Amino acid sequence: MPTPAAPCQGVFAALWIPTDARGRLMKRALAAHLSFLRASGVHGVLALGSTGEFARMNLAQRQEVLATVAELAGSLQVIANLTSIRLDEVVALGKFARRLGLPGVALMPPVFYPVSQADMLEFFLRAAGEVQLPVYLYNFPELTSNRIGLELIAKFADRALMAGIKQSGGEFAYHRDLIALGREKKFAVFSGADTRLPEVFALGAAGCIGGLVNFAPEYMVAIYNACRAGRPDDCTLEAARMREIGPVVDRMLFPLSVATGMEARGFEPGVPKMVVSPESAKIYRGIVTDFRRMFKAWNLPSRTVRGAKPRRTVVSITR
Repeated sequence: MPTPAAPCQGVFAALWIPTDARGRLMKRALAAHLSFLRASGVHGVLALGSTGEFARMNLAQRQEVLATVAELAGSLQVIANLTSIRLDEVVALGKFARRLGLPGVALMPPVFYPVSQADMLEFFLRAAGEVQLPVYLYNFPELTSNRIGLELIAKFADRALMAGIKQSGGEFAYHRDLIALGREKKFAVFSGADTRLPEVFALGAAGCIGGLVNFAPEYMVAIYNACRAGRPDDCTLEAARMREIGPVVDRMLFPLSVATGMEARGFEPGVPKMVVSPESAKIYRGIVTDFRRMFKAWNLPSRTVRGAKPRRTVVSITR
């Protein structure tokens, strides 16, 4: 059973992490973004998740990010993603999260190599035993190449302090099995299906942890509140807007796709942590332009200062 401090419901941003051309954390940009999320009614953030590009950071960088997010989060609850192919890094970051006083941690399977369900369970159990914080398993097989199965989840819930699971990726139907098991084992299911939230809440999901929360939190919080109150018809407009956002953001591969919406809302997403081709840069700029047009029509305010020079798009900046 999760401790009372472990978040068991709500809307969480899978937090985008802005860094400059030298890979340094852009603290002021991060602070402005977190302030915006708080004001929008978001309940918390997942720090160093797949949207936060943890795989492109070393342990020291991840610790710096985690400490800074914890410092700036204010009332937002912070879940720390510890995922690594190396158990020692998972444990080191988990103990760091515990020293920061965070309420819970997330764990994906170790990535790159195939992992059996038995070995994956052992990896999770050893990490949980060392970290001693409530754990949110994090299933995103399209990224890790390793799916977390139901039998494994049930065994982990019986033997460790499991607070919940985040379900991401294309296997939408898996929500049904996870929610049923969650009811039995007393853990929460959070969804990463940002454009299908009314459906996942109707199934019984406790909340969402999504990348699109970074730039459309108003809609996602409104959907959550309406569905939680048993009035899904109250969020028809917001749900329609999220469905419109989906095919636009999907024109760019994840996670840089999230930066397009961030920039369109007037935030500083920083410089890509990956090499970006001229072709992708052109796609990126087109999406930002389209989002700005859409958001203006929808009366979603931009943080861009009136009268300021237009900011260059993130992918036009070279290292």
